[in-house]
Amino acid sequence: MEGVIRRRKKGIIKPIKINKGIMMLEDNERDEPLSPSSVMFHKPNFNIHILAIMGCKTTIDLELCKAKLPFTLLKHPRFSSVVVGDLSKGEELRWVRTKVDLDKHIIVPNIHQENIESPDKYVEDYIYNLSKTTLDKSRPLWDIHVLHLKLSKDVKALAIFRIHHSLGDGTSLISLLMALTRKTSDANSLPTIPVQKVYEEDDDNGRKWLIWRWVLELWWVLKLSWNTLMDVLIFVATALFLKDNALLKSSTKGGSVNKPRRIVYKIFSLDDMKLVKNAIDGTINDVALGITEAGLSRYLNRKYGINVDDHIRLRSVLLINIRPTGGIQALADMMEKDTEVKWGNSLGYVLLPFTIGLRDDPLDYIRKAKAKVDRKKHSLEVLYTYFIAEVVMKLFGNKFASKVSDRINAHTTIAFSNLVGPLEEIGFYGHPLAFLAPSSYGQPHELMINFQSYTNKMTLVLAVDEDVVPDPHQLCDDIVESLKQVKDAVITKGLVKDFAVPNGNPTAHQ
Repeated sequence: MEGVIRRRKKGIIKPIKINKGIMMLEDNERDEPLSPSSVMFHKPNFNIHILAIMGCKTTIDLELCKAKLPFTLLKHPRFSSVVVGDLSKGEELRWVRTKVDLDKHIIVPNIHQENIESPDKYVEDYIYNLSKTTLDKSRPLWDIHVLHLKLSKDVKALAIFRIHHSLGDGTSLISLLMALTRKTSDANSLPTIPVQKVYEEDDDNGRKWLIWRWVLELWWVLKLSWNTLMDVLIFVATALFLKDNALLKSSTKGGSVNKPRRIVYKIFSLDDMKLVKNAIDGTINDVALGITEAGLSRYLNRKYGINVDDHIRLRSVLLINIRPTGGIQALADMMEKDTEVKWGNSLGYVLLPFTIGLRDDPLDYIRKAKAKVDRKKHSLEVLYTYFIAEVVMKLFGNKFASKVSDRINAHTTIAFSNLVGPLEEIGFYGHPLAFLAPSSYGQPHELMINFQSYTNKMTLVLAVDEDVVPDPHQLCDDIVESLKQVKDAVITKGLVKDFAVPNGNPTAHQ
């Protein structure tokens, strides 16, 4: 049923259009098309939903959350807009502002803890069943599931944010959620998020010289050009014919597309990762990738007897937004002061190979991971793959571009990410958080691996197709055990002496 309701605002009559159960504010300034990258996430076989699982140290005050949301999260246009249009009919998809009914976005299941044998298994099954569903497109594409369930002495309740990937990339969305939080030690202060050092020199002259040295060194430019060329050729080859080995690929027709995901997580010490990264003069991301390769090697060796000489091709796709947001302060200002902020999905691809096989020295995994990441940093792969995707879309249309994207995803196996979290404990609308665990479902990849730091802890999150990885807890344990082995090797070899965790150093997590 269609109709028009009139309303008065600031002396001007504005119509509200009702169409197919959607109430839309008819305002041209708030009606804009989805970016090509956002449209991609509305394909039936790439309908990705991001999950942010937050463990709370207290029960959750629902009325407080409902009172706060209209003045914070709903100030963001994407969280108060519906997607209008039908891709199957060739219609353009557009964001249209609408009125938000919070009672339809906050879901609170009726839980009787005394009847639950294992709270952790209950949560795991709840998220598994949630991954069988999609968000209702007649409403803004997000919801919050509040589970009043005691998981441990530190976790009294759980909040699960579910957000459609078309609203933004994972890093931007997590940053937005962080902008909704405040330090528990200072209710008026935003979290401190680590930033990476750009220069090693402290003086201005040293910085300027470093910049000019990078620009002028011919070898640096040649290496950058060569790495970019090879990465782009591999990207094109992957779209055409280059496939991963079938070890972790689904054997069912259609692969893992639209299958539910079993999501498991494990929390361990971030200090252990810092010890290892200091030993190799690397980053937390180097350590995360290295222990993941080590854990996967242990897991696959146990199942299939895989050795390093078997030359297994196993790759991860990293979708990187080349138009990042301005950070959590800018997002907080946007919600509190109605300022402008950069936002949107403008995604390029990076293909990251995983080296599989058992090694005698556990540190070899970390060293090789560091070399691999350093090489990827010295490439313009993400910019060129974004450019290629844009050209293909403009020349051949959305359908052909979607087929290319589908082939890239079908020919690779893993999605991998490492997100940096706050240095201190934070609270969401006054609710102190015990842990953060981001993940997603709807992606065609059989295995999704996320690392999320929070204070002095790291959370490893796996989202798996159970037909391919039937025992995700074992894989999780293998990755964490690999960190223990690497840490022991560092201590045994005396690579880091008198190690102390940096206190308050904003680069400590990088």
